[in-house]
Amino acid sequence: MNTTLLKDDLMATEVIADPHSYYRTLRENERVHWNERWKGWVLTGYKEAVDVLRDADHFSSDRMGYLESELTQEERESIAPIFNVLKYWMVFRDPPEHTVLRMLLNKLFTPVAIERYRPMVRKIVQKALDKVVSNGRMEFIRDFAYEVPMSVILELIGAPDLDRDKIKEWSEAIGVFFFIKADEPRRREIACEGINSMVDYITPLIQQRREHPGIDLISLLISAEEAGQLTYNDVLATCVLLVFGGHETTMNLIANGTLALMTHPQEWEKLQKDPTMIKRAVEELLRYDGSVKSTVRWAKSDVMVGDKLIKKGERLLVSLSGANRDPLQFDDPDALDITRDPNLHVAFAHGIHVCLGASLARMEVEEAFSGLVRRISCPKLEKTAKLDYYPSVVHRALKSLPVTFQELK
Repeated sequence: MNTTLLKDDLMATEVIADPHSYYRTLRENERVHWNERWKGWVLTGYKEAVDVLRDADHFSSDRMGYLESELTQEERESIAPIFNVLKYWMVFRDPPEHTVLRMLLNKLFTPVAIERYRPMVRKIVQKALDKVVSNGRMEFIRDFAYEVPMSVILELIGAPDLDRDKIKEWSEAIGVFFFIKADEPRRREIACEGINSMVDYITPLIQQRREHPGIDLISLLISAEEAGQLTYNDVLATCVLLVFGGHETTMNLIANGTLALMTHPQEWEKLQKDPTMIKRAVEELLRYDGSVKSTVRWAKSDVMVGDKLIKKGERLLVSLSGANRDPLQFDDPDALDITRDPNLHVAFAHGIHVCLGASLARMEVEEAFSGLVRRISCPKLEKTAKLDYYPSVVHRALKSLPVTFQELK
């Protein structure tokens, strides 16, 4: 391998700014690569990624279990609030616990079940646009990309009036634990504060739904608890996950997709002329620059991945972004083509841990872009603005996106 081409630093400024070039160089040299800085394997090929993601027998998603095994007793106690909630998150659980929770929640998030929310999402999109279209400019993430999915998830849990600024603050604090580099000052302390605040805020809401059930997601989780299918810890943790995960990734999908179209205005114009292309367009935006760059697995036993032997206990960074630009799977993978078909990307991962909210996210993003192309011209980055991404191995998240545009009459 030509190691001179790589710094092997996943957190390098240039890698955060342009991970796709890094993944391409890595994939061309060594599709399964040992990263000494990260102390784990990095997979950038489509086949290798899919093989690992679908193989729950040999690869674990139990992030909290593996983290706990690496910490001292004192370190574990210092982040007890994190463990007490996140160890019940479905995304960090292996079968059989994962299977029980997944089967229960799947029926709430099927494409058919989600479709009944489309009129509500469409109204939220229009309301968000009504506030800004006449201005000719907006801070896109704050005013639209965050506003839409946060409003949707609060409606779904039956709490549209919750304090969004507080939830955003706490979500960002929780995200520090996952997404920001390990040497961030007070990283774990900040995350614990975020978890505690979120739990304190949601707990009374769960009690209210217990006393006065509705048709919202929290009430449905409580019904499952009362039927003996879930524990209270499952209910609380899943509520935190819904609020945290229900807006964060979709917000970044909308922002990243908009930036992709801004840099390819001909694709925006195609969609504007033919709105029926929206589903294909969303799939291509997911593939081209999705909101989740990577996911992590741990080897349960010695196992071959590609031409490399992965030893028991070693971790793997499965690059979804790398897989989605693999030329062995996609023609001209670095091109944005909203007519691309087929488009079997792995932006939502693959296998038993494929994103539970994928159908909801797809529908929200479809409505978001349908609303945008009907109401405004292709946005342009404000002249003084600079693109800056949060330093994360996992997420692809812009800090801000100030844009100008023209309202369509």
